[in-house]
Amino acid sequence: MPCTPARARMLLRGRKAVVLRRYPFTIILKARTEGDLQPIQLKADPGSKVTGVSLVADYAKRGKTVVWAMDLQHRGQSIKDALDSKRGIRRGRRNRKTDTVLPRFDNRTRPDGC
Repeated sequence: MPCTPARARMLLRGRKAVVLRRYPFTIILKARTEGDLQPIQLKADPGSKVTGVSLVADYAKRGKTVVWAMDLQHRGQSIKDALDSKRGIRRGRRNRKTDTVLPRFDNRTRPDGC
């Protein structure tokens, strides 16, 4: 859960937490002995092109606050565009003007006496 920089400094000085990542600055507790767990909800907003996902915490003083959010891009439109391009290339190949092979009507019959 997010905490203030002052609380993070106190936890690091007291060796109750260690630095997990420098950017974004993240600490992790070594052992949790006291304190209440905060309720968190996972919210999703499905859309046709993008789906929004967020974690929402319910604080007593501040109310509902977004802790983490992200946008998930769908691949549906890019797949459709690739298939349309492929279809257009195939149609162009079919309709392209190319040199045609001359008809072979003269070599279809057997000569007399064969």
